[in-house]
Amino acid sequence: MNEEELRKRLEALKIEHRDLDAAIDALATANSADQLQIARLKKRKLKLKDQIALVEDYLIPDIIA
Repeated sequence: MNEEELRKRLEALKIEHRDLDAAIDALATANSADQLQIARLKKRKLKLKDQIALVEDYLIPDIIA
């Protein structure tokens, strides 16, 4: 993947992460909160966070001091 594709992928991951956060909040405030579904969404959100960090590491070069 080139840098432009990585930036697009990063933006898509961040959008999905925000959407999952909103979905988790909505389910948590609902009267019939499904704890299993919330747990699954949180797990997916953590995976996305890891993927975001990985893509950011590719985009931001390490600077050795």
